[in-house]
Amino acid sequence: MSSPAPNRPAPGPQRSQSPQRPRATALLPSALTAVTALAALTATGCAPPAAAARAAGRAPSLDGVWRTDGYGTLVAVKGRTLRTYETTAVSCLPGSVTGTRAGGPDAHGASRFTVPDGAPLTVSPSGTGRARLAFEDDAGSRILHRGGALPKRCGRRPSRDPRAVFDVFWRTYAENYPFFRAKGIDWAAVRDRYRPRITAHTSDAQLFAILREMIEPLHDAHTRVVAGPDRWFAGSRPGTVLPTPEFTDRVDRAIAAHLGTGAVQRQWAGGRLAYADLPGRIGYFRVTQFAHYTEKGDYAGDVAELDRALDAVFTPSRTQGPAALRGLIVDLRLNGGGHDPLGLRIASRLTGHPYLAYRKRARNDPRDPAAFTAPEPIRVRPHRGPVYTGPVAVLTGRLTVSAGETFTQSLMGRSPAPTRIGENTQGVFSDILDRRLPNGWTFGLPNEEFLTADGRTFDGPGIPPVLATPVFTGAELAARRDSALTRARELLARGGPGGGR
Repeated sequence: MSSPAPNRPAPGPQRSQSPQRPRATALLPSALTAVTALAALTATGCAPPAAAARAAGRAPSLDGVWRTDGYGTLVAVKGRTLRTYETTAVSCLPGSVTGTRAGGPDAHGASRFTVPDGAPLTVSPSGTGRARLAFEDDAGSRILHRGGALPKRCGRRPSRDPRAVFDVFWRTYAENYPFFRAKGIDWAAVRDRYRPRITAHTSDAQLFAILREMIEPLHDAHTRVVAGPDRWFAGSRPGTVLPTPEFTDRVDRAIAAHLGTGAVQRQWAGGRLAYADLPGRIGYFRVTQFAHYTEKGDYAGDVAELDRALDAVFTPSRTQGPAALRGLIVDLRLNGGGHDPLGLRIASRLTGHPYLAYRKRARNDPRDPAAFTAPEPIRVRPHRGPVYTGPVAVLTGRLTVSAGETFTQSLMGRSPAPTRIGENTQGVFSDILDRRLPNGWTFGLPNEEFLTADGRTFDGPGIPPVLATPVFTGAELAARRDSALTRARELLARGGPGGGR
């Protein structure tokens, strides 16, 4: 979880640096030309049954068509090729993920697929007619159920009629969006209001304006519609002001002033990661993004660069002994998101024992907004090396978005729990379900909840602070104040509480 245009699919990178470019796990879609051929291949025959494969002493084949729990997705595997299809009750379109098997299956039948312009994914058998799909750059996995052949409509060229475009858009939200009740939106009434305005002659400009009007009242930074590089919309919580370069420069100056002239900020990942030692053995660690840490922009490179930074920050001398840190400030106030596993990687440097980060579930019944997949526990596991286990203060605000929020949530189960200082986060946690429309446009929406151990979710209002302070307001910046950072330093200098869940 980034600024002038949404990310993945193009235009824009994978996760956002602001509410306008939220994160997504889906990848650039491929051409429609392969659909008919793949449909024919999967229809003519599937892999040997799992029982026969086991009887022959080999792992069950993954070949065939699989249906996900939640996500409205079909996954077709044939030999070395994987392709997804996006489905609703009225549509089946080529999906945004294609993969090529890297080597053969392992001893348990799991296969790893490389994905153009994206992180690899793995499909693993998990019982008769079941498998799990996991993206390397995503937390958790998706359950697959073996099905028959692809539906015939998956191989047909979709109608570009504006009414068909509207129907796919409305239906995808109706079947997957979890928060209509919380947002006070009657989605059926939205259809009744806007559908009569659409005709076969509705222009692109008119259609885009209608789709935007439909989702704007959701005030959700993980909703968007993209009709081209210069025509797109993404939601945000009311009152959110997107950062400009001038605003970011003012923020950087305010932070630097409150760190002090003697504080030297060491930077990694093009400045997206920064650390400084402050007086009183307090550390300051700033993270402005959880993606795009290298010029290549690949996930493996992000992991390597993050680990390089964490190895330099969490040294033996800072984590143990008489010179160890007495407190650590983690600054997420201007964090546009990225990959959730990178946040979990940082959390692993802040604990000596495993604990629950959150539980993740997806909406799982097109007719019932209250039906979800079984919550999947996502855990923080200690790093095998130096870890810091002392008091932590986490600085947040409404520009703490997406993966910045899931990282904040992943620290809430830590002991001692961090003290959160600042303002509520933006209030968007789900991966973005990236979809295509029949006319070639793309759109996205959330379909997941991230739950605390006691079943709470912070979608909408965001994670609240324990200690509320202004964050980068006009008055604060004009006076070169940074109340949240000042409060954190004072708290940790007193050996402050770890408290606050």
